[in-house]
Amino acid sequence: MMYTLNRGVRMKRLRDLVDCNFNTEITGIKINSKECEPGDLFVCTMGVTADRHDYIDDAIEHGASAILVSKDVGKKSVPVVKVEDTNAILPYICRDFYDRPDEKLTLISVGGTDGKTSTATIIQTLIGSDNCGYIGTNGRTCGKFTRDTNNTTPDVDKLYMYFDEFVDAGCKYCVMETSSEAYFRHRLDHVTYSAGVITNITSEHLNIHGTFENYLECKCMQFKRIAKDGISVLNIDDSHYEDVLKCTHGNVYTYGKNEKADLIIKDFTVYPDHTDIIYTYEGKDYSINSPLQGDFNVYNLAGALLVVLKLGYKMDEIVERIKDIKISGRLDLLPNLGQNFTVMVDYAHTPNGISNLLRFVHTLNINRSIVVIGQAGERDFLKRPVVGKTVCDNASYAIFCYEDPRSEDPKEICDMIVKDIEDKSKYEIVIDRSEAIKKAIYMAEENDMVLILGKGNETYEKLKTGTIYFNDEEEALKYLKERVEKEKA
Repeated sequence: MMYTLNRGVRMKRLRDLVDCNFNTEITGIKINSKECEPGDLFVCTMGVTADRHDYIDDAIEHGASAILVSKDVGKKSVPVVKVEDTNAILPYICRDFYDRPDEKLTLISVGGTDGKTSTATIIQTLIGSDNCGYIGTNGRTCGKFTRDTNNTTPDVDKLYMYFDEFVDAGCKYCVMETSSEAYFRHRLDHVTYSAGVITNITSEHLNIHGTFENYLECKCMQFKRIAKDGISVLNIDDSHYEDVLKCTHGNVYTYGKNEKADLIIKDFTVYPDHTDIIYTYEGKDYSINSPLQGDFNVYNLAGALLVVLKLGYKMDEIVERIKDIKISGRLDLLPNLGQNFTVMVDYAHTPNGISNLLRFVHTLNINRSIVVIGQAGERDFLKRPVVGKTVCDNASYAIFCYEDPRSEDPKEICDMIVKDIEDKSKYEIVIDRSEAIKKAIYMAEENDMVLILGKGNETYEKLKTGTIYFNDEEEALKYLKERVEKEKA
């Protein structure tokens, strides 16, 4: 059953949100003109590539009841209020409109290049989804609902609405993935966290940041937003630990194999279906049976555990919840329909995430690893050949295809991916992602593993012609069923 907000329609007068004399009823705030509805205040923010003053007429056509600007735009058919800086005032308007929901939640940020979704999901599970909301790659969820989001870290107009949803659903906590792009675009300049954890830092998103130094600076911004008496949890084993430490506010706690860590990864053994771990905390050893595989998840679990412990939970209380952890889109093994090989869908898309995953896969009792993967258009083109080489260095065979090519030519993207691969026999290019998945499933032999990487449980492909529905798992199951039925016949 679909959960709905029980507070009714939110309504504020325009004059209560900004300094003006208009008594217009406002029932929502939007920065996307196409999303506007009657009752909405359209705020003309300045984006990195877009000036939303250019979309005022479109917003009015879609139903906007008032417009907030920082430029002279002339007379319009709805009230127009001019302020000095729409970007600067937007967070405060949204916050007031939703009655400061952030103050009613303990906000937890999760940053890092890899493992954000896993770590945030673990934190939500350890606290309990009835008491903790989640915002990130897998949408926004709590015990009462699951809904989609457009970005890993939402724009401000959405963010406070999501906080309000969680308050309405009875949550006391909210854990959210915080991306470097969100800090670069100043989506989170106004948010203060009670706690934050970082997984690791490796090169990523240089198309946005330009240099690794700029990327690192944006990653460190997370810990400048921690409350003075808040909780900052760092990976002491990460090569950029000292860089992050210099920028950190609040009380600092660490996790890792280093014996100086507050939560020590003492030992672990990875099995095909679980991991046995020994963590040391406050001088006591804890034996953990984790359903998560891979050494990277030993770290993700350690960071999440330390956050929840420092929020006041007891180890004995939360250890029991570890068995319930399930991370959608991560290490998702498809059901066996009678085939003699396995198929896995995973979100891994960075060189570090891919190499970690493939190293783990080859500790299992498999024959070959066959990887289907692409790289997104209009994103970090320097990463493309690194990903291609990483896949071919660690997998038995690769099939490169499109993956949200957007306005770019997918063939050109694939050509960039394979640029540095010397052994041409280790890969092929099948541009269409559906056909690439089909090829991988049909070429798999006994005890092989097919890995479809890069998109996890996402339900779209962004093509030059527009966005279409597409889900890796559904495509794989379709061809898996087709192959098994043909072989039976």
